[in-house]
Amino acid sequence: MAIENDHRLQINEDEQIRWIAIEEIMPNPYQPRKNFDAERLNDLAESIKIHGILQPIVLRQTVQGYYIVVGERRYRASQLAGLTKLPSIIKELSDADMMELAIIENLQREDLNAIEEAESYQRLMDDLQLTQQEVAHRLGKSRPYIANMLRLLHLPPSLKDSVQRGELSGAHGRTLLGIKDKQRMIQVGRKAFKESWSVRYLEKYVNNIQEGSQPYPKVTKEPLKPKFIQKQERLLREQYGAKVDISTKKQVGAITFEFKSKEEFERLIKLLHDK
Repeated sequence: MAIENDHRLQINEDEQIRWIAIEEIMPNPYQPRKNFDAERLNDLAESIKIHGILQPIVLRQTVQGYYIVVGERRYRASQLAGLTKLPSIIKELSDADMMELAIIENLQREDLNAIEEAESYQRLMDDLQLTQQEVAHRLGKSRPYIANMLRLLHLPPSLKDSVQRGELSGAHGRTLLGIKDKQRMIQVGRKAFKESWSVRYLEKYVNNIQEGSQPYPKVTKEPLKPKFIQKQERLLREQYGAKVDISTKKQVGAITFEFKSKEEFERLIKLLHDK
């Protein structure tokens, strides 16, 4: 289910979209995302200058002011775009709601790196006293998926940093955990990054270490999409709040929007028609 369809965020009859001064708005203290990519924020800011904000942000009002529940990237990009007021929906929510909704938003927007995602699950378990199964149920994930992500928190700090910077994927990190010696694990992780190893190749490499066999298989690099295409995918994902894939072959291409429910499909169609 798309986060916009969460019952806690539905607009009631007595609620209206309000324009809140940007200086009165504060970031969500439970925001799981620690790093906001400057280039992506600038891209979104340029989009906001042209198209405006397509979806209002969600705020929680307290005695200190307004805290963001959903929409922190839009808030930060709006600051860069020079906006002074933001369209907002004010909801009465608990601290637990703020934490959970911030995580759900980032997961659905694919805004978290694997370490931030794992830390989010761990924080839900610690702060709300939840089990892995309960976290999985609340976030629409399987328990094995949650358990696999939490394994990444056992990586040495330097490899965690590599995953956070995007040098290695979460799948790379989980594969490296198969190496028991921490120093060897770090060495292999650095080699995997420098030589652009695929996850499949790293798996073979780690298996050979475990079996004590030589030689290692030949590295094959996987092609990456052009930066222009990646940028357009990011912009569309930010604008429509859905996963977007752009594929090209010779002179023909396709833009694909992903939706996982009828409600999400209808929301996307409405946004496309409104354009």
